[in-house]
Amino acid sequence: MCKLNKTLLSKINITNISGLQFFQLLRFGTLLLISIVFTKSSLSTEAIGNYEYFLFVAALACSFWINGIIQSFLPLFKSNNSFQNKRDKSPEFFNVFLLISSLSVGVVLVLGAFHFLYSDLPYFYYLLLYILFSSPAFLVEYVYLLKNKVGWIIKYGLFTFAVQLVFVAGPAILGLEMKYSIVGLVAISIIRYVWLLTILKKYAQFSISKAFLKEHMVLALPLIVSSLLGASAQYVDGFLVLNKFDSATFAIFRYGAKEFPLVLLMANALSTALIPEFTSKEKLADSLQLLKDKSARLMHLLFPVTIFFIVFSKWLYPRVFNPDFTESAVIFNIYLLLIISRLVFPHTMLIGLKKTKVVMHASLAELVVNIALSVIFIGYWGIEGVAFATLIAFGVQKIIWIVYNKMALKISPRQYIPISIWSIYSLLTLLAFIIVY
Repeated sequence: MCKLNKTLLSKINITNISGLQFFQLLRFGTLLLISIVFTKSSLSTEAIGNYEYFLFVAALACSFWINGIIQSFLPLFKSNNSFQNKRDKSPEFFNVFLLISSLSVGVVLVLGAFHFLYSDLPYFYYLLLYILFSSPAFLVEYVYLLKNKVGWIIKYGLFTFAVQLVFVAGPAILGLEMKYSIVGLVAISIIRYVWLLTILKKYAQFSISKAFLKEHMVLALPLIVSSLLGASAQYVDGFLVLNKFDSATFAIFRYGAKEFPLVLLMANALSTALIPEFTSKEKLADSLQLLKDKSARLMHLLFPVTIFFIVFSKWLYPRVFNPDFTESAVIFNIYLLLIISRLVFPHTMLIGLKKTKVVMHASLAELVVNIALSVIFIGYWGIEGVAFATLIAFGVQKIIWIVYNKMALKISPRQYIPISIWSIYSLLTLLAFIIVY
């Protein structure tokens, strides 16, 4: 059966990259379907806002350090100073699991103390459980990625996201209150955690290495700070909207302030899957060409789809959700323009080559630009101004990375960016946005 699966995957050209892209699409597709079910159910806008608030706080507390640890772990798995002899069971897996688990417990303790000061967080104790189990579970797909088990990435995604859809959207369909959907979210997190423990038993060597943990944290810290700074911009945006408007407007902003999942997920998956390719400087030219070819293929797919949604989003939003979220379509269109920066990948080689400090410095610049422009623009254009600030700041970050690659690493943008393809599609996308806006 296993050989049959491998043969089938090879025939339909499923690689680690496309497998991870498919998994990420499943994740955000599930979240989108849940959002649609909520808006079509009897749940109030306030209840939906509380659900978004729950996810918002969880991401605020954890996403930055999870991203930093996992991204830094990918090049370390193939190249580190602590474990030179590779075995079937890898001590690297166990040590990164310990690191993420320890930080998850730390976050829970900090939030527990924080709760005594601010007791208005919805479903607080469920939030602690969700963080405790869901944070380590993010490792599952990357264990499969590094072990070249693309079939299992797909199987794991299909099963767990189907269960998540039932557990979280099911109570809303049955007319139950939001509490039961939150319980379902915690339940699927526990299932994923148990799955992680199972594959760690199969692939991990249970050996603690202080040297590896130290090496990992030295490389991870700039990426953690970078993720924190980059993510802080959207959290600051959220707090600005919450401070200036009511919870209903916050829900409208959140439903619109989302990148098109197809773009975000496939771009991030491509970047993440290719990070290990840049651990070898001898193969740098081949890796750059691979990145250029794969990004060109994404552009041919994603730019036309983005243009379609720019043109039709104002018609689609009130029909997919409900008329209360019509204004979200304008915000969504602005966020769709992020594709212009998103499909350029100067940071992929920086992380693979372990040049993580420049990643952090560019993220600091992005945060400063985003906050400054958000504060200014919100007074002129309201929540639309906040979205425009995000668009500009994200572009500034990518420009800094491109310039660093050119000046410090002597890597020309033409070596990894299909300039002509990108330029034509970017102009067409901007033209469609201007006409519609």
